[in-house]
Amino acid sequence: MEKFSTVELLRDIKTVTMAADRQPVAITQHRKARYVLMTYDDFEAMKQKGDPRRVYGPHEAPPELAKLIGPELDRLIAEGSEING
Repeated sequence: MEKFSTVELLRDIKTVTMAADRQPVAITQHRKARYVLMTYDDFEAMKQKGDPRRVYGPHEAPPELAKLIGPELDRLIAEGSEING
């Protein structure tokens, strides 16, 4: 990802927006990435994908996920019990 400072953005917005046409660019402030500039089409596509992460409550996880995670959680709980007596 290409990076531009806020000063560069103010000085030469044309160069920064042309770079954002190719791919999202980071806008830095005090040398830290602070903003991302991208095309509206890229933003809409990203929004349509949604966030694949999901939180499940007890007994809500799909069976295949529970089968993967359950034994590890049981092990961690048992290990914690042993440590705490």
